[in-house]
Amino acid sequence: MMKIFVEKDYEAMSKKAAEIFIEAIKEKPNIILGLATGSTPIGLYKELIRAHKEEGLDFSKVTTFNLDEYIGLSPDHPSSYEYFMREELFNHINIPRENIHIPDGLAENIEEYCKKYEEMIDKAGGIDIQLLGVGENGHIAFNEPDESLSLGTTIVELTENTIEVNSRFFQSVEEVPRTAISMGIGSILKAKKIVLLANGKRKAPVIKKLLSTDRVSTKFPVSFLLLHPDVTVIVDEEAYNG
Repeated sequence: MMKIFVEKDYEAMSKKAAEIFIEAIKEKPNIILGLATGSTPIGLYKELIRAHKEEGLDFSKVTTFNLDEYIGLSPDHPSSYEYFMREELFNHINIPRENIHIPDGLAENIEEYCKKYEEMIDKAGGIDIQLLGVGENGHIAFNEPDESLSLGTTIVELTENTIEVNSRFFQSVEEVPRTAISMGIGSILKAKKIVLLANGKRKAPVIKKLLSTDRVSTKFPVSFLLLHPDVTVIVDEEAYNG
């Protein structure tokens, strides 16, 4: 079942999402969170930091797993997702370093590492809430439109569209890695609850398509969320109305 919340603007969308996460952390202090990067969740992370600093929201027992990471970037590269997560969230809350899991883009054997990442999630008890953004072409994590999609964590080749969109986080488009580690569609669907965020006019076509379709397609990866029993979609008015 898909629940839809349309909020006035980005700030309101972020606060609505934060309410869900804050309540869940209070209810289950040792919650397992699946986290996302990109510009969309920054407002949510700011709200979680505020709740920690002003209301004492405790992250000491929280465990996190990130969706993806570029292959070949060191964790200290300013455009790596590990660097992003530290800057935007982890450095500002009381989460133990050993509770944070972000795919290792420098692993010696990436294929073996992908299997290990899946095992780590399973061993932790599975993800309670998975946060997602959505790409303009319908990708979730780095699961790009294709003839087939991976079930588990895997190596993915980024499309030209995604490389171009993500180039804003790099000095130039040439600097953007061409491959990444990403949780698969199956990994995402195993989460007990999914929260998808989208904002701005550029996301309006993909949100309209998602909310109007009753078919799933590997050419439109976000459509697989229709198979999940507990999905909450939170958008701002621009993403909903175009």
